[in-house]
Amino acid sequence: MSARVFFTRELPSVAVDLLRGAGLEVEVWEGWRGPTPEELVGRAKDAEVLVSLLSDDLSSGVLERLPRLRMIAQYAVGYDNVDLEAAKRRGILVSNTPDVLTEATADFVWALLLAAARRVVEGDLFVRSGRWYEEGVAWHPLMMLGSSVSGKTLGVLGFGRIGRAVARRALGFGMRVLYHSRTRVAPELESSLNASFAPFEVLLAESDFLAVCLPLTRETQGLLGRREMDLMKRGAILINAARGRIVDLDALHDALRDGRLAGAGLDVFPVEPMPRHPIFELPNVVLAPHMASATVEARTEMAKLVAENVLDFVSGRRPRTLVNPEVWEDVGRPSR
Repeated sequence: MSARVFFTRELPSVAVDLLRGAGLEVEVWEGWRGPTPEELVGRAKDAEVLVSLLSDDLSSGVLERLPRLRMIAQYAVGYDNVDLEAAKRRGILVSNTPDVLTEATADFVWALLLAAARRVVEGDLFVRSGRWYEEGVAWHPLMMLGSSVSGKTLGVLGFGRIGRAVARRALGFGMRVLYHSRTRVAPELESSLNASFAPFEVLLAESDFLAVCLPLTRETQGLLGRREMDLMKRGAILINAARGRIVDLDALHDALRDGRLAGAGLDVFPVEPMPRHPIFELPNVVLAPHMASATVEARTEMAKLVAENVLDFVSGRRPRTLVNPEVWEDVGRPSR
C-alpha cells in the first residue's frame, strides 16, 4: 500500500498516525492559515490524495493543476468548495465526514439559541466591563429580560441529520416543532420528535426560533433575505450554524436593528474569516467563528473517518462516505 497524501491543515493526530502506520507518505501544511491556491498546487502537485477543509479552494482551475490527484478526503460535512463536475471529469473521488459531528453541531445550535434568547453574551459583557458594578444595582425586575424557550415554537429549516438532532433536543423544552424540508419524513419519525411539516412561509410566520440546518446549494443560497425576514414572526430569533451564504447578512442586520427580530446566533458567515460588518455592533446577536463541531470528541472522530476513507481508497475499497459514487462506478477498483 502506497500513496502520497497532502493535508491542507493539521488535524487531530489520529488521522496522520493511521495513514503513516499503513505506510502512506504524508505531508501536512504548517500553521493555522491555510494555503492559497498557488501554495496548495505547489505543495500538492504530486499528491494522489488531498485532505481538505471547507475553506480550501478546490475549483476547476486548481484541480486541473493537480494531475496525480485521485481523491479528495474532505474534513467536513459540506463540500461546496469542491467543483464536483471538475472532479468527475478528472475521475477524482470526493468523500466527507457526515454523522460524526451531528450531535456536537446540534448541541451548538442550542448553545446559540439559549445564549441569544437569554442574552448571555450581553450579561457577560455587562459584568466583565464593570458596568454592573458602576451602576450599583444588584438586581432589578427589568434587568436583562430575554425570551423564554420552554413551550415556544421551534422552526427547523432543513430536516436532515442535524435538523432532526436539533428537533430532538426541543423535546426536553416541551416545544412545538415545525420543520420544512424538500421531502417530508416518515410519520413515525415526526411523531417521535413531536414535529410537524410546514410550508416554508408558515414556518417563517409561526416560529419563535428558526434554526437553519440546510446545505448550501444553488437553491438555498440567499434563501433568507429581506422578504423572508419580513415574513418571520415579530420578535423571533434566527440561528444559523449551517452555511453563511444562506442568510442575507445585511437584511438580518436591518431586521435586528429595527426590532423586527429579537436576536440571532451566527456560527457561519458569507466570507470566512468575516471582516468587520455592522452586525458586529449589535448587542442582540451572538457571534462564533464556525465552531459548531469544535469538541475534542467530534473533531477526533472526523479525523478518524477521513483516514478510514483514505485507507479504503488506497486498498481498492469504496470509501464509506463518498459524495460522488458515480465516479467510483466509472473508475472501479484503483490500480496501484
